[in-house]
Amino acid sequence: MPAPITSSAGEGGSIIGDPRAQRSALTLLASLFFMWGFITVINNTLLPHLRSVFDLSYTQTTLIESVWFIAYFFASIPSAKLIEAIGYKKSMVTGLLIMAVGALLMIPAARIPSYGVVLTALFIIASGITLLQVAANPYVAVVGPPETASSRLNLVQAFNSMGTTLAPLFGGYLILSRSASGNAEAGKVLTQAERLADAQSVQLPYLIVAVVLVILAVVIGRYKLPDLGGSSRRAAAQDRKKHSLLKHRNLVLGIPAIFIYLIAEIGVSNLFINFVSDPKIGNLTHAQASNYLFLLWGGMMVGRFVGSFWMRKVDPGKVLAIFSSLAFVVMIITVFASGPVAMWSLIAVGLFHSIMFPTIFTLGIKGLGALTEEGSGLLVMAIAGGALVVVQGILADHYGLQISFLLTAVCELYVLFYALWGSKTSVEEEPVALESQSAPAE
Repeated sequence: MPAPITSSAGEGGSIIGDPRAQRSALTLLASLFFMWGFITVINNTLLPHLRSVFDLSYTQTTLIESVWFIAYFFASIPSAKLIEAIGYKKSMVTGLLIMAVGALLMIPAARIPSYGVVLTALFIIASGITLLQVAANPYVAVVGPPETASSRLNLVQAFNSMGTTLAPLFGGYLILSRSASGNAEAGKVLTQAERLADAQSVQLPYLIVAVVLVILAVVIGRYKLPDLGGSSRRAAAQDRKKHSLLKHRNLVLGIPAIFIYLIAEIGVSNLFINFVSDPKIGNLTHAQASNYLFLLWGGMMVGRFVGSFWMRKVDPGKVLAIFSSLAFVVMIITVFASGPVAMWSLIAVGLFHSIMFPTIFTLGIKGLGALTEEGSGLLVMAIAGGALVVVQGILADHYGLQISFLLTAVCELYVLFYALWGSKTSVEEEPVALESQSAPAE
């Protein structure tokens, strides 16, 4: 078991035993969760827009999101190394600044316009978010009693969903409602002049995002965030040699659970606007459809607030089993129904997806003890599963968009399997003792 992290600055004390320190840290982290949720869904609003601008197939459209999640695979390990080298707070500031650079790169990408530069900009933004994910998720999980870890992470993730809920309104107003593609009827082919004008409409939203990210980086840089000290990490490194990650069934099966769940979540959000815009489903313009995307992400926000409260009294594995079962049901309805029924069933899956990522994450690291840091890094790396949304794009191109959501339904079944059996710990739990330091020098 890793040694406790003592306060080298003489302030803060134990963050686990100090409710005020917990609230302070979680409030700041909630702002980070909000911003990366906001930026992620801005991209969902952008996808149908870019599909019209660059005349992309569904495969090419989902490749945009695949590049976003490939960043999680390549950036997770370097992020963990960076956190070890410079600490949590500096890493968070660095992540925000990396995201700001990527957002600013969207401006020349729009001026050219260039599909390749867009992919590069999104990869940079996603790399910054990866750094924040590697730092924030395990931090929230251990910054209080272990029995309420799932409840705590669901609560903070609810602010992530708040960002994802507001982003479609922001993107719909500043991108889709001000563009020819956003107001065009389904199937209309844009002229070259309209495509150029539409490409340039993304400049203002991403400039605003970049400015907000820089401001948030400055605020966090000046904030005395309790940090996990380097002396404890060195002690934990010695203790890790005595243990094996492979003995922990909940982690070994939790990694593919995160990977597979992300295929489902990202497939729904990426193709949502195209699906509800279909004349046989919602018969809406892209600008109108973005308002319904607001409801999809709003359902995730509500579900996480409710789930956070529910998991204080009910076993998180049981809650996950109920939500994954209901998610499977509504996805089957989406595939085989039509009109408003299919549209609203797809919207409903947001509510049932809500608790999946934070609950799988906390169940996955449960009982890891000295291996918690390594296990957390692997779970964050599994977010790269979102890159396989391109598989759904291929299915949509060959068999139809509606049929492609059968892939989502299959993903829900694996999450159900994990909730019922895979999440059970297979070795004796090892508590993690952590204390904080104020680290004013960071």
